[in-house]
Amino acid sequence: MSTVEGWKKESLSRVAQINMGQSPDSKYYSEEKNGLPFLQGCAEFTGRFPKNVLYCSQTKKVALAGSILFSVRAPVGKINVADQDYIIGRGLAAISGVDVDQTYLEHYLKYEASSFRNASQGSTFEAINSSELNKWPIEYPTSKPEQAKIAEILSTVDRAIEQTEALIAKQQRIKTGLMQDLLTRGIDEHGNLRTEQTHKFKNSPLGRIPVEWEVERLDDLLIEKRYGISTSLNEEPIGIPVLRMNNLVNGEVDFTDLKYSDRKDARNLTLDDGDVLFNRTNSIDYVGRTGIYRHPDQPVSFASYLVRLVPDQEKLHHEYLNLWLNNGVNQIRVKQFATIGVQQANVNPTNLGTLSISLPKAIIEQEQIIAALSTARKSIRAIDENLQKLRSLKTALMQDLLSGKKLVTSMLEEVDRL
Repeated sequence: MSTVEGWKKESLSRVAQINMGQSPDSKYYSEEKNGLPFLQGCAEFTGRFPKNVLYCSQTKKVALAGSILFSVRAPVGKINVADQDYIIGRGLAAISGVDVDQTYLEHYLKYEASSFRNASQGSTFEAINSSELNKWPIEYPTSKPEQAKIAEILSTVDRAIEQTEALIAKQQRIKTGLMQDLLTRGIDEHGNLRTEQTHKFKNSPLGRIPVEWEVERLDDLLIEKRYGISTSLNEEPIGIPVLRMNNLVNGEVDFTDLKYSDRKDARNLTLDDGDVLFNRTNSIDYVGRTGIYRHPDQPVSFASYLVRLVPDQEKLHHEYLNLWLNNGVNQIRVKQFATIGVQQANVNPTNLGTLSISLPKAIIEQEQIIAALSTARKSIRAIDENLQKLRSLKTALMQDLLSGKKLVTSMLEEVDRL
């Protein structure tokens, strides 16, 4: 029994129907719409509802529309909701609340996700069996209206999170398109984006560019390319931080996961404000990742697989260099310099220096391009900060409402402000 007044603790099988999946013979699978949509496991889970690829003409176990689709194999505990009837394979279970509100149960199972993962770890093949799932304890208020109100609050926050995520995705698409336009057409003296209908363009090795632009080798625009330090790193904050590949995120330096070195060479090789870091080796997906250092008040060094790029500021603004290298088309060009090994790829900085880069001759136009993209970046950052607040609120609400620590009525006012 739960220690919270008005609450109960029961096994999942006592409050819900659990239907464990069973895989049909593969000869009945098809991408053609023959039979019901088929889900073998959670590979096709998306935000809340799955997107199936296969159909199956042999019906064994069916998850009815509205039931919770629960992954019983790694990653154990991941859930979606059936938006229609699905045939489910042995990687899933379908769960439908009986004595517990269905949406409350959905949120509770999400809340328990880390506990499900922990319970399944330690075996060669991470999974949870039928007996374990049936016995899983569920806490809930005995009042159905209270269950429904808790579910409504958590669903309201979920909708706010989904809408904010969609807004960020939209703004990212707009920024990507804007970046491509600005880095190929630029801005004229009136602050307008150039077009071939209104301005003069010329042919170049990189395609059509404004006549005010030029194409240069990267080496001709740099005053330094410098490898970082090669040393073992410590978790303890002794010495100075040493930036690594994972500290380069979306063209910025991220300080959330730092390692340290107290070696003299680390102290002697620190970054200056505006230095651009380039990741020269790792998997092909990570080669070419860059980040710009903007924290002159925090001395940091950098690892040997990163290369510091210092541009000649009279020819190439460091912000423009960072933006140009992060543009999707140019990332593809950078990766063409990579030597592909068995486990990793590598871009030789000497070869990188031969990369052709298109840019305005006038630094002032480079600065105008930087300012336009900075405005877009700040807008996305502000929305992302709101998203993080919503996620923190959701975590706090789940901890309070799904454990009975706070009455649902005391939380309504906070959620109404969303």
